[in-house]
Order: sequence, then structure tokens, then C-alpha cells
Amino acid sequence: MTIRLGVPSKGRLMDKTFAWFAERGLEMRRSGSDREYAAEVAVADVELMLLSAGEIPRELAAGRIHLGVTGSDLVQERIPAWDQAVDVVAAMGFGHADLVVAVPKCWVDVTTLDDLDSVAAAFRARHGFRLRVATKYHRLVREFLRGAGVADYQLVDSQGATEGTVAHGTAEAIADITSTGETLRANHLKILDDGLIHRSEATLFRSRGAAWGENERRAMDDLAQRLDHKPV
Repeated sequence: MTIRLGVPSKGRLMDKTFAWFAERGLEMRRSGSDREYAAEVAVADVELMLLSAGEIPRELAAGRIHLGVTGSDLVQERIPAWDQAVDVVAAMGFGHADLVVAVPKCWVDVTTLDDLDSVAAAFRARHGFRLRVATKYHRLVREFLRGAGVADYQLVDSQGATEGTVAHGTAEAIADITSTGETLRANHLKILDDGLIHRSEATLFRSRGAAWGENERRAMDDLAQRLDHKPV
């Protein structure tokens, strides 16, 4: 049996993943037309699967793929007890983005999580409902705010332009991924001084729940030796 390796199916993440493996002597390429989600790799014991970055955590957790490349933010958000379900094989050095808590720039006295907690309590006393934080990262944000002692808030699901929810009046604050902060600034938002939740990066993960028989372990050992080759 071969090792099933899931990689992002399109865009810069796919291109950079292909380049990362190519630098280590593993040539990958799409097969068929651009509309076909098919690809191949020049290693006999590895089957390449093109999946969306969001699907890869699910497939890793279910053990349907042995290895997968996706953002560390997606794995930690979508896999409960993720560190018991997958192992980190390699951080890949691209796809960097920060998951942060941001509030309106006009909140001049709110710069820390303690300030946010105070504002949240006052907001609930005044309005009769909890301050709304828009995000698509419910697990990570909830754990982070709980650890920081922030109460009296509610998470509002946002799968679209999260940065615009404050301006649209559907949230008072947000927690979202940002690479440069430009979109936050364009929407008159600022990151809290201690509001960094997670630094995300494209990462190669190994599924603990996949079938790891003798053949798969041997193939993984061979692959690991190739990946140990550092690009010049």
C-alpha cells in the first residue's frame, strides 16, 4: 500500500507546496486539465491527492490520508485535541499569517485584553447583551479569550469579509487571520497589543489515525530521508 499525501489543490499555496517538495528532490505536477483535481509525484510509494486546504485537516483526523499540507491554524481549529491526532513533520516556511483580536481604532483606551474584558462588561450592562466578536475560528478564539480571562462576549460566525462586520454593525470586535494588517487598517481596526492568538504557517502533518503498517512505515522512512535533504 502507498502513503496518501494531501496537498492544496490550487493557488499560491499549491505552487509553493510543489516548489518546497521539488527543492527536496520530489517533483510534483498536476495531471490532466486544470479543471481536474489530479496530480502525481515521482515517488513510487506516494499517492498525491489534491484537496482544498480546509478539507485536509478533516482527512488527516479521519485517517484517510497519511500526510497533509495545510495551515497550522486550520488544523488547530478543526481537529479537537489536534496534537493527539496529528504530528508535525515539518514547518514549511511559507503561508505565514497571524490570527489576532482586533477592535475599532476609535476605542483609544482599549489596547489590551484586560481593557477588552472591561469594555465587554460595561457593554453588557448598557445594552443587555454580550459584546459580539466575529470570527470563523471559534475553537481557537474561545480558548484564547478564556485563558485571558475575558468574559461577557459572544462569538458571531463569519465566513466572509470578517473585517467588515464592525462597520456593518453585526459585531463590535473581530478575530481573524491577517498577513500584513492592511485590510484591518482599511476597515479602521487595530490589533490589541496582546491579541496574537496564533502564528500560522503552511505545515506538513502526519496523521496518527491512518493505517501505518509495515509497508507504510517503510515508505514514510524513505520519504523522511528525502525531506531531510536541505535545499542548496
